[in-house]
Amino acid sequence: MLSQGKKDFVSLTVGGNEGGNYTNGKQRKLSYWRKWNQLSRLQRSLILFVLVLLLFTVIVAYLRFSAPLEEYKGRDGGGVELPYGEELRDQSKGSLHEPPLEKKGYQRRGPPLLQNRVFSKKNGSEPQGVAAEITEFFKSKSRIGWADTVISPGTKSSDGQKENAAELDDSVEWQLAESRQEAVRKAFQHAWKGYKDFAWGHDELKPISKSYSEWFGLGLTLIDALDTMWIMGLKKEFMEARQWVAENLSFNKNVEVNLFESTIRILGGLLSTYHLTGDELFLEKAKDIGSRLMPAFKTPSKIPYSDVNIGTGTAHPPQWTTDSTVAEVTSIQLEFRELSRLTGDPKYQDAVMEVMKKVHNLDGKHDGLVPMFINTNNGKFTHLGMYTLGARADSYYEYLLKQWIQGGRKETELLEDYLQAVDGVQKNLVKKSAPLGLTFVGELSYRRFSPKMDHLVCFLPGTLALGAHNGLSAEHMELAKQLMETCYQMYAQMETGLSPEIAHFNMDAAGTHDVIVKPADRHNLLRPETVESLFYLYRFTKDKKYQRWGWEILQNFNKYTRVESGGYTSINNVQDPASPSPRDKMESFFLGETLKYFYLLFSNDPDLINLDKYIFNTEAHALPIWPQAE
Repeated sequence: MLSQGKKDFVSLTVGGNEGGNYTNGKQRKLSYWRKWNQLSRLQRSLILFVLVLLLFTVIVAYLRFSAPLEEYKGRDGGGVELPYGEELRDQSKGSLHEPPLEKKGYQRRGPPLLQNRVFSKKNGSEPQGVAAEITEFFKSKSRIGWADTVISPGTKSSDGQKENAAELDDSVEWQLAESRQEAVRKAFQHAWKGYKDFAWGHDELKPISKSYSEWFGLGLTLIDALDTMWIMGLKKEFMEARQWVAENLSFNKNVEVNLFESTIRILGGLLSTYHLTGDELFLEKAKDIGSRLMPAFKTPSKIPYSDVNIGTGTAHPPQWTTDSTVAEVTSIQLEFRELSRLTGDPKYQDAVMEVMKKVHNLDGKHDGLVPMFINTNNGKFTHLGMYTLGARADSYYEYLLKQWIQGGRKETELLEDYLQAVDGVQKNLVKKSAPLGLTFVGELSYRRFSPKMDHLVCFLPGTLALGAHNGLSAEHMELAKQLMETCYQMYAQMETGLSPEIAHFNMDAAGTHDVIVKPADRHNLLRPETVESLFYLYRFTKDKKYQRWGWEILQNFNKYTRVESGGYTSINNVQDPASPSPRDKMESFFLGETLKYFYLLFSNDPDLINLDKYIFNTEAHALPIWPQAE
């Protein structure tokens, strides 16, 4: 109705609204928009910036906590890939069949699931009975503890290196290292399963035919793998192997063994396991085999025969020659020297050092380079004019340096021979390839250079780096880095990503490929030398590319050499991914060296076999560096 008095407008009351304050929604929206327009341009810009920042923060937080490793990429472009290839390849085509990833416990995306590697009674992995008593013994006597401590992202390591665990990069790095090490452990367990199922107590596994082969009949693979299992923290597997050693390993057999191979694999493996565990069983076995190998040194020249019967105590050279190879007679010193130190009996060290003295004084060297053969009757070099760092000579150079380090860097003759040899390598054998200019080490045959380089030569980058770490020339480290690149390219330039046994390097400027492979050289024997050198280069430089290169190589081993039923096999053709042609043989050094070096390469712990305290023999068995007082 029309109101009276001074009011000149119509007043309406709407029923049903308590308090009489009804506000239309459209009017409210218009009011907000009007207020927004009344703000200054600066105020509106600040509000919009804050809103965008909040949205960005929410998105980043979601990506970070849902899949932090999914998009991690390394230099090789491989990222964090699954340790086993996703391809299912047809066995009828001669290649190896890969089981589905889900059956292996891996996710389809991202890194492998991190496993709790701490052994305890709670997870049921603690040995029982006699094995439990042995475990308690190890807990009190161990020199190197089980590698079973997981350092999770967001926690501080024992050495204080993870001070700022909240940083994403640190978290990714530690997860990455642990997942890669876990992949190596899985690879070892898969190989061990094949050995246990089809070759237990025998020398080598034949994974394709699910059988075994014998060389000496002394359980080579098992002994070679003992210290690897200890380093990886594989208690169950180690206890089973220890029991076999205690109950079944006997050297009282009428069997001929190769002096070099049995020294580096059996004697070296037993000594290393003794030092890592403190278990006297392995020392007693080492004393036994060491004493049985001594008849090999009973020659007119004191240069040992290549073969010895450990049951009858007789020794002889090969049937076809009176020569021994230089590498074999000069690469047994670390082990026999250590045996003398442990037993207090100098006869072992005296025998092997007599060999070194003779080689030191011999004519026939070329700028410190030695021929490949030496006569056991007259003690002189044969086949003069042939010089290589490959087969039959390689570990001579390695052991010059390592004996010097083992003895506390006191034996100057060993160091002099090593430095002269490295100079000789640089002067006579180091060349550049085309078109990439890769640095490689060739061979001399009667002063004619050959661009041939064995995969075995890939021990050299690691040896050079070890020397530089021990105070030798920085130029050695630079050469080591250049050769490391070349050894990696011997893998990367092959169709399977696996190196051939022998490569030839192109030196023609018109050539298109640096690495050339002849049909007879296309095989891969699961050798460790490149991984060994990657480990040394990473340990001394901390350059992550060496870990990335190793991870790439490990994945290719899994893709082309892994056998579904258990084990890994050497292959005939690294240039044919569709049909690499398995050889049906897993060498003992795959467990003793290759996988061990992979595991150490992916570790960020410098005390996991501290290279200032231990020296590796040429079969990757760790022996202590002697105290300076000795």
